[in-house]
Amino acid sequence: MIARCQWTFAKTMPWAPHEYIVRGKCPLKEEEFLYFINMQRRYGVEERWGKNVLPYLYIDGYKYWTMGAPLEETIVMNRAKVSKG
Repeated sequence: MIARCQWTFAKTMPWAPHEYIVRGKCPLKEEEFLYFINMQRRYGVEERWGKNVLPYLYIDGYKYWTMGAPLEETIVMNRAKVSKG
């Protein structure tokens, strides 16, 4: 499911390199996108980023997160490569 997506580099945040997909503009069907968000929120590890504490789901060398808006309002899934060390 993740491999079907073409992830876009977030050019507006070069100090925090990451990529993202947008709900309805990626190859995922609505129910797949919602499944992905639900898994990230249910099984993610809570970590601090700035003033926020968000769940991060770790899969195959990447961490995935949303910004915590309610499910029906969430339109972006982010990911960043996990640095080793």
